[in-house]
Amino acid sequence: MADRIELNAGDWTAEINSFGAELSRLHHQSHGDLLWPAAEPWRRHAPNLFPIVGKLAGGRLRHQGRDYDLGQHGFARDREFGIAARAWDAAVFRLSDDEDTRRHYPFPFILDIGYRLTAAGLDITYDVINPTPGPLPFSIGAHPAFRWPLDRAAAKTAHWLEFDAPEPAPIRRLAEGLLAPEPQPSPVRGRRLDLDDSLFAADAVIMDRLASRGLVFAGPGLGLRIAWTGFSELGLWMKPGADYLCIEPWAGFADPLGFAGEFSEKPGLRHADDEGRCRFTLSVALA
Repeated sequence: MADRIELNAGDWTAEINSFGAELSRLHHQSHGDLLWPAAEPWRRHAPNLFPIVGKLAGGRLRHQGRDYDLGQHGFARDREFGIAARAWDAAVFRLSDDEDTRRHYPFPFILDIGYRLTAAGLDITYDVINPTPGPLPFSIGAHPAFRWPLDRAAAKTAHWLEFDAPEPAPIRRLAEGLLAPEPQPSPVRGRRLDLDDSLFAADAVIMDRLASRGLVFAGPGLGLRIAWTGFSELGLWMKPGADYLCIEPWAGFADPLGFAGEFSEKPGLRHADDEGRCRFTLSVALA
């Protein structure tokens, strides 16, 4: 049975569903709900991506000569998390390996996702813990869908992203759901990316040579400051015709087109040391 946990601090309210440890509401007293309401055509709010980001070639994880079925973005978003800690303004959700996860991903792990509200906004931590000696290769990503337009009276094309640093590096696109080999010119001009549905006609914008560790998502009368640590890539995505923008810090990405190696050799993976921990953070505040 899934639990929905409500957090409160200052003008902010957040709700997190224990199924997927998914942020399902982020509300500011002056600006209303800031997240997409998980309506058609995409019925999610902010899924957590683990132990992969994107797709594997053929939907298969290859480890020591054996293939394991592992679907897009992994299984964490579709699993019930335990509640490891809870207070009026914070909660920690935990997922550990079990017999079912090991049929898809043959590694022991602990994934803790913590949410804390302050008067400034929402802070999220993602702790990937290796509970045993031996390798723990993984990817992890955040996938929050923010309301776009931020003000329902504004045009979507009146919005933009302002990155912390210039972003001249080429972007990547997907081919057959995998990372296409040909880089594409960056649509960012200096630090600014003007937003338009046409940016996503060819699916996600993938920034795998990202300079920034934060940005402002802005429109008439409202801006959100989104910042992260540990994540080194960024995906931007929406479904055509939908009124949301996914701003997705990642540690990893889909298999490159043509990749057929062992999972541990997959480009973009992270590796937790023996009995070690890797931490990633994401914060959302008013700009």
